[in-house]
Amino acid sequence: MNIKKQIKTGISQNQIDFLRKHRYHHHMVTFSRFLILCLFLTAWEFASRSHLIDPFFFSSPSLILSCIAAMVKNGSFFSNTGITLFETLISFLLVTLLGLISATLLWYFKTLSEVAEPYLVILNSLPKSALAPLLIVWLGSGMTTIIVAGISVALFGSIISLYTAFRNTDPEKLKLIETLGGTRFTALLKVVLPSSVPAILSNMKVNVGLSLVGVIIGEFLAARQGLGYLIIYGTQVFQLNMVITSILILCVIAMGLYQFIQFLEHLYKKKEAG
Repeated sequence: MNIKKQIKTGISQNQIDFLRKHRYHHHMVTFSRFLILCLFLTAWEFASRSHLIDPFFFSSPSLILSCIAAMVKNGSFFSNTGITLFETLISFLLVTLLGLISATLLWYFKTLSEVAEPYLVILNSLPKSALAPLLIVWLGSGMTTIIVAGISVALFGSIISLYTAFRNTDPEKLKLIETLGGTRFTALLKVVLPSSVPAILSNMKVNVGLSLVGVIIGEFLAARQGLGYLIIYGTQVFQLNMVITSILILCVIAMGLYQFIQFLEHLYKKKEAG
């Protein structure tokens, strides 16, 4: 970029150098990730073909591709992946909504938070896999049970995390709102929620993974469709290619959902910076 163009755009040479280095670093990180994945897949395929590992138990990338092709051909890929993705999205959205509402109520009503906080800690520490059989007894086997299982894994930790973020709001800003005659509701809308957006987005990243874990736990016990069901079924009939393929599809779903939320976080940061 020449001097006249720099003056016209208002961008200094230091800013150009910084942007170039930032872009280079971003490309290097992306390339390194791709390289590590390729090396892992190559080593896995080589170990399987040379029988350093037993392909019956550990499968291989080529066998997984064959399994995916067979699943696509008979339609089970789209039906099972779609049902798991749908249940995860519903669980995640409900966890996000209920978590925000509950954390807001706890922040708004101090007495309520003092009463409820120890119960939230206890509920969050419970092993959620132990609750799944009870959910089947209470709700029956079906999608509702699976969605509730997904919610139960992520909800209480989400409430505690968001409530902690709300409590860590800058007290000087809250005092300023109070000094100017604002109500607690005004402080919530003007200070607490806007300053907690980064914490909310970070919490959503965690909730995506936890919701998926809860859905899979539910599918292990109460499903006749879904990737969790395929994992259990494949284990029972020793179709381990199906099991490993289902696990890898789950990894792709988790990464895709995580990247989507990271994209939203990037947009928010870009908006704040601009």
